[in-house]
Amino acid sequence: MLEIIRQHDVVPELSLVSDVTHVALAFMRSSVFNNKDDTSDWPLFTTVNAVRTKFSVGTSILVAIGGWGDTQGFSEAALTDESRKLFAHNIKRMVEDTGADVDIDWEYPGHRGNGEDYKQIPNVEKAWEVEAYPKLLEEIRKALGPEKLITAAVPGLRRDMIAFTKETIPAISGSIDFLNVMTYDLMNRRDTVTKHHTGVQLSIDSIDAYLENGMPPEKLNLGLAYYVKWFKTADSHVAECAEHPIGCQTALMEDPYTGADLGQAGAFSWHDQVPSELATSFERAKESGKYDPVEGGYYFWDSEENIFWSWDTPEAIQKKFPAIVEEKQLGGVFAWGLGEDAPDFTHLKATVASLKQYLPDWRESRRDNPEARNGKDEL
Repeated sequence: MLEIIRQHDVVPELSLVSDVTHVALAFMRSSVFNNKDDTSDWPLFTTVNAVRTKFSVGTSILVAIGGWGDTQGFSEAALTDESRKLFAHNIKRMVEDTGADVDIDWEYPGHRGNGEDYKQIPNVEKAWEVEAYPKLLEEIRKALGPEKLITAAVPGLRRDMIAFTKETIPAISGSIDFLNVMTYDLMNRRDTVTKHHTGVQLSIDSIDAYLENGMPPEKLNLGLAYYVKWFKTADSHVAECAEHPIGCQTALMEDPYTGADLGQAGAFSWHDQVPSELATSFERAKESGKYDPVEGGYYFWDSEENIFWSWDTPEAIQKKFPAIVEEKQLGGVFAWGLGEDAPDFTHLKATVASLKQYLPDWRESRRDNPEARNGKDEL
């Protein structure tokens, strides 16, 4: 299975996406579904019908609800039996109005996740969400029935997997068709030493965490990053970074008291214009970057500007298929995101080529059953 999550509204010609099985439109705010009025206003940057015309017949179109930093609407929805039923009822209405399937992007139930206020609101105040999360998914499944797809985006770092335990995974698995494991941003501004943000070994650890807690491998999709990340390293550790670019000290990237972003790290897609202040350094990175055969990731440390770069080349993406997808017998892969890979779509091409090589049964199923709707049927 190949799922492409879309945020940048760019789609290549049909021949390049003919093997895409699922498209998730990101994002619709979670608070929309807590409305007690019977609204028919489902705010999204496009329409489901418009997107269907750009992909092959049988491609599942999902509306991704939530997204990074969107937690409050989910917390309100999960609080009581009544609020969960209301949330699920409104999702059902949206599905009936649009014909979409559903992707739940409550990315960090049980804690503050990547929100800047995580230092002000401790995890203990959100501990109740650990048990409420599978209950919310169960209510959505009841409302939609067994035929509609329900998927979920889930954390890639063990420190963020508070709600995904041996106790909760069975209930979660019973309500969803598959999980999209966000095996990217595995280095973020809360880290203090450099590492690959979407490296092979870190991704294996992510997948292993879900397998250890009982998630069936065929219900797990590996996340691929179609974008670049950068981090400033500490001026006082130049010699250390020159000798060991992986594991060297970063600059202070967030306020130690408030958690606010200090502007010492960032990201951009291949579709974006490279920020002018980073352009020269990134040119050096593209020219002199290299693959780490131990941890598995493409990187460059710029000694002139003290910037650590982390991204996947098409070749780096291809290495993940035998090492992770095939080795762990996963259901497939997904990418953030399709438009981010414009205009050349080189990462998409590498992804599809690897699927054809390492998941041949998936391709045969796709050809023989173009109306297949869930991951198990497509693989």
